Amino acid sequence: MCSRFTLIIYPEVLAKIFDLQEIPQIEPRYNIGPSQQIACIRHIGDHNQLDLLKWGLLPSLFEDVTLAPINTPSETVHEITHAIKYNRCIIPASGFYEWMPQGDRKQPYYIRLLNSSTMGFAGLWETIKAEDGTELNTCCILTTDANDIVKPIHDRMPVVLQPEDYNLWLNRNMHDPNELEKLYKPYPADLMYAHPVPDLVNIPRFDSASCIVQM
Repeated sequence: MCSRFTLIIYPEVLAKIFDLQEIPQIEPRYNIGPSQQIACIRHIGDHNQLDLLKWGLLPSLFEDVTLAPINTPSETVHEITHAIKYNRCIIPASGFYEWMPQGDRKQPYYIRLLNSSTMGFAGLWETIKAEDGTELNTCCILTTDANDIVKPIHDRMPVVLQPEDYNLWLNRNMHDPNELEKLYKPYPADLMYAHPVPDLVNIPRFDSASCIVQM
């Protein structure tokens, strides 16, 4: 699974990579956690835009919406929600954290790409209406089997899209599950790097570059 990640990409770079019409107003984040507002790229109308959505999906087709999953397995997503057809998004990140059991504690690791400062997680989004009529936009990250870099730490990892697949994933007119399933394979391990980091990341309110310092 993925329960913490970072986003430390210059807004101008985000705008260029994801073909945004406007430069987003976002700050560097080193310890993004569940239920927080996170950056999501969606194709709305005829263009891509970055919005802040609550991390924890509340889709209408889940039996228990109180679960608000932050991750959804890619293997079963086509069976449990229609969002995979119409409400796909990309969640930009610089890296993510996983925890390796070591005796009576868990050692956090930071996992990133070797050749890029930008990851694009495959995500889903939904809009629900509260009793007072206000709308709440929520999202989650799709996961897949871990590659050889992540596997010693955790058995799952986010679906990290290849840049050439961004437009396909965001295309709301593309509903072929066979084509989408091709994107769910683990990201190549030889293009990723993992290193242990301090326990500071375990403190949700702690958001600093100290979180990703290699030990």
